[in-house]
Amino acid sequence: MSTIFVTGGAGFIGSHVCKSLVARGHLPVVFDNLSTGNADAVQWGPFCKGDVRDSAALRVALETHRPEAIIHFAASAYVGDSIFDPSGYYSNNVHGMQTLLDCAVATGVRKLVFSSSCATYGVPEQLPISETTRQSPINPYGRTKLVCEFMLEDFARAYGVDFVILRYFNASGADLDGALVERHNPETHLIPRALMAAYGIIDRLDVFGNDFPTPDGTCVRDYIHVADLADGHIKALDFLKDGRKNDHFNLGTGEGRSNLEIIRGIERVTGRKLPYAMLPRREGDPPALVANVAKAACALNFTARYSDLDTIVATAAASIRKVHSIA
Repeated sequence: MSTIFVTGGAGFIGSHVCKSLVARGHLPVVFDNLSTGNADAVQWGPFCKGDVRDSAALRVALETHRPEAIIHFAASAYVGDSIFDPSGYYSNNVHGMQTLLDCAVATGVRKLVFSSSCATYGVPEQLPISETTRQSPINPYGRTKLVCEFMLEDFARAYGVDFVILRYFNASGADLDGALVERHNPETHLIPRALMAAYGIIDRLDVFGNDFPTPDGTCVRDYIHVADLADGHIKALDFLKDGRKNDHFNLGTGEGRSNLEIIRGIERVTGRKLPYAMLPRREGDPPALVANVAKAACALNFTARYSDLDTIVATAAASIRKVHSIA
């Protein structure tokens, strides 16, 4: 059993990846400060509480567990927050990445899978977005992720770090068998908030913008189920284990869905009316983000198997009902 060091492994995506790691014969060691993660989501391996900006804590954990590779999730990840608190985002995301890379090099860990984002592309010149699309982020969150990508490339050249960068599109859904749930505080993501409105947990869903240059005027996004994202990370580790390295892949479905399509899908799957209100656009929201997934399909043998809208909504709805004790 190989040991994989998972920063941010108590978070939503990180915990799902840990579950998949165990299923594939790996031992995940979670390193998380629990600022946004949940200790009870660490169910499949050792837990080290610590912040990725704390080099002493990182070195102790890496020297103790001697992992074969690192999967790096730990980061601040809200576009809106990044606009109001860029300092915090550069501290956590960029300084955290530098500290992690320094400690990895110092302790002899040379393989790293990085959780990046389609936010690095900004407003793309054409759709779907391929890995060669110009990266021009329009918010601090996207800029910090892009800086981290540059750092990986520089550390690869200088210190022999082998990396895979995974640019996520919109993570969605929840654990297929219900062992894990989605819990963000506050919850800002469209699908869980829409479900909260459908179940009466909040009064309504706020939809930001209906004047985008899209078919129905609302934002279009590529929603990928978290179980598919987890599989993408396993395949990225296999890529590194096979001796391949230093590449970038989109993880999405290649299909865009608008905010109104999501609302209609939730109403259809749950059988509930979803109250919502149209508000002005938010700063930093691109009109449409849809992945070209051909490269990941070819190089990683990656296919999104669980990302149809019904599965996404059904698993997310089960998670919402469990968290809020709804029968």
